[in-house]
Amino acid sequence: MTVDAAALRRGDLRERASWWGFALYGAVAAAHVTIGITGPDNLEYPTKLLLMPALALAVLWAMRGSWRKTPTARATALLLVALTLSWLGDGAGLFFPFLGDELPAMLLCFGLAHLVYIALFLRFLPHRPLPRWTIVYALWWIVMIAVLWPSLGALAVGVAVYGLVLGGTAVAASRGSRVTALGGAFFLASDTILAVRLFLPDQTPPLADTWIMLAYTIGQGLLAYGVIRLLRGGAR
Repeated sequence: MTVDAAALRRGDLRERASWWGFALYGAVAAAHVTIGITGPDNLEYPTKLLLMPALALAVLWAMRGSWRKTPTARATALLLVALTLSWLGDGAGLFFPFLGDELPAMLLCFGLAHLVYIALFLRFLPHRPLPRWTIVYALWWIVMIAVLWPSLGALAVGVAVYGLVLGGTAVAASRGSRVTALGGAFFLASDTILAVRLFLPDQTPPLADTWIMLAYTIGQGLLAYGVIRLLRGGAR
């Protein structure tokens, strides 16, 4: 093996090693979703609280050595803020016990996480033109509000605005790469099922919680992985 070939092989090994954290996150996510189906129930919440820390660890490991580049550091910091807010949303009942009802805190944390994701994609990442197919997200918002409106009551305007934020993340993510676009779509699918469960409980599909968490873990994982690929100059 020549010197150049050996150096190239070492570089490939280092590159592959940068992504091991995402495999760990995938294992944690798979364990959580499986436990949600099969039990034991007392492990479901603890594994849920491990999701975002595992994903944040994957991000930190993949981006080690890149913190000297100011734009990259800012983008990575925003990604970590989004994951932290998501973690607070995941554990709202634990982190905000004084509120009595965890739902408002959960929605607030995730709403802020979505806003951070939007800022990340629009300000700090190289982006492609807005794909034409994203018109589907406008249709999604119209259909969702039309379906939910009779059940929303005084929450109607707030839910409509919140829906714009949720759809905004999916639209913004579509400007990053194919991976982030897919991540944004899965994240929105999770929020859609959650909205049906909250406001139309009689129409909630079987195993709704499982589908919510499956789409959520895939969406968050793809968003983080796609962002890191963009920051490291990977394929779009």
